[in-house]
Amino acid sequence: MQVLPRRSAVLVFLAFAFAYFLSALVRAITATLSPTLTQEFALSAGDLGLLAGGYFLGFAVMQLPLGRWLDRHGPKKVLLAFLALAVAGCLAFSAATSFAALLAARLLCGAGVSACLMAPLTAYRRWLEPAIQLRANSWMLMTGSMGMVASTLPVQWLMPVLGWRPIFWGLAACVALSMLLIAWSVPRWNSASAQAPASEGLLRSYVQVWRHPYFRRLAPLGFFNYGGLIAMQTLWASPWMVKVAHYTPLEAATGMFWINVTMLCSFSLWGWVNPMLARRGLHTDRLMTWGVPLSFVFLAWLIGAGASLGAASAAIWALYCVGSTFVSLAQPALAMAFPAALAGRALSAFNLVLFAGVFVVQWGVGLTVDGFKRLGLSEIVAYQSAMGLFLLTCIASYAWFLAAKPHNQRL
Repeated sequence: MQVLPRRSAVLVFLAFAFAYFLSALVRAITATLSPTLTQEFALSAGDLGLLAGGYFLGFAVMQLPLGRWLDRHGPKKVLLAFLALAVAGCLAFSAATSFAALLAARLLCGAGVSACLMAPLTAYRRWLEPAIQLRANSWMLMTGSMGMVASTLPVQWLMPVLGWRPIFWGLAACVALSMLLIAWSVPRWNSASAQAPASEGLLRSYVQVWRHPYFRRLAPLGFFNYGGLIAMQTLWASPWMVKVAHYTPLEAATGMFWINVTMLCSFSLWGWVNPMLARRGLHTDRLMTWGVPLSFVFLAWLIGAGASLGAASAAIWALYCVGSTFVSLAQPALAMAFPAALAGRALSAFNLVLFAGVFVVQWGVGLTVDGFKRLGLSEIVAYQSAMGLFLLTCIASYAWFLAAKPHNQRL
């Protein structure tokens, strides 16, 4: 294990964090733009879910080759190559004139930023001490929350001044800047210890990951609970506030701003307390067992109250998101369950599960809302019914996590 000196570790973290900030901004911006894009391109709920989910589909498709490339070539080379695709995706989105073009650009954006978290987590597995890995993971997610905050009110304020297309020109320029910072600050990767030989097939190189009992235990939780959190935070919380709670677009953007600020504070707090909790014996599995049910309580409250919550809807969404942050602890715990040379593949396999879940939940909620409306349900009841089905999948995934035999009580 090659532990970086403190100064180098800080510079590497900041470079990676800036890229991840931008990837989260690109990920979440569709929630703020949804009223504008829905009007300009005449999108249905299903179209909107597919458009937002297209990002995550592009993201998920790249995860298996990404993990192998990370283990062999290292975070620096891989992330720089992927971010070049993200620049192209932002420019393509800004030029789109049809729904098909928007969707293709979102797919490209998703593929381009798909290494923005896995590359640093792979690097941290080798370059940071275990307790600091937990802190670095939480603070990476905190910078992602900053990106989501930036995608709300700041974007809403810029819209009347610039329009949505020039905003994507600026995003492309910022991604290019992040590439320069990474090229300057991130050290080279020693791939001598990579376990997967070049001749080994892609899927075969993941066999150790697929068969690992801890991966199997976490997979449903990652697909529905963690993937669902991102699906709600980056898309469906905003339409819920508009369609169910009767917010204006500006009020919904303000609500999303405070939801993401709450998430930012939560991940910042996790970064501070995780090492202390680990020293006291409060490890990942125990924290998830106690904490994940909080998200069920707040989501059930939101669904049951519906329109009657009114202005309080954003606060309940924020509490749901905070309760869901317990599942974010799974990523560094999973990486530490594998040898360092397999960390990239383990993390990318879990990310494949996670972002496949985001795609399925985002598109699935949209299709379900449209389906319930065609059955004659009102729009509010259709949203409540769709979210109720989502809640049931989350509870079932948590039950699987509890029923599965623990792999390692220290995780």
